[in-house]
Amino acid sequence: MLRRIERLLTDLSVIAVLGLGAMITANVLMRTLFNSGVPDTTVIVAELMVAAVILPMAATTAARAHIAVELLANQMPLRVHDALIIFGSIFGLVALAPLIWAGWRELTHAIEAGSFFFGDLHLPKWPGRLIFLIGISFCWLRLAIMVAGDIRTVRAGGRLSEPDTEEAA
Repeated sequence: MLRRIERLLTDLSVIAVLGLGAMITANVLMRTLFNSGVPDTTVIVAELMVAAVILPMAATTAARAHIAVELLANQMPLRVHDALIIFGSIFGLVALAPLIWAGWRELTHAIEAGSFFFGDLHLPKWPGRLIFLIGISFCWLRLAIMVAGDIRTVRAGGRLSEPDTEEAA
């Protein structure tokens, strides 16, 4: 079930990127051809950027595809390397928790206050806050599941990391 949600969030981020391209293209064409522009372009682009960056984070986490510097970790024994992976994931859980709390507070404040962006369209602020909260929450959930699975694997004597084939050869 979580994989399907991650896929949906990734697909929505792709739609956001396509929307970004369409919005910027339309705005440039309107400015060039008609000396006009799409109303509230900067607000719409900023909100779509949040969706494009935040929504695929759970799928990125599941694929262990975050940027990592492994210069020192690759030089350590596999057990230590596995422990560093678990430590990093736990650190990620701790680091994401305040973001979830802040996202929740921002969302509830935007809804209760009826906050909107000043501009021609008076767009509400809550959709972007909701997208942020959903993306970060699913990333935290995926990371928590991975931490539990990684700890189980290491306790059972399994490995999270494999030796590099170049070094093993």
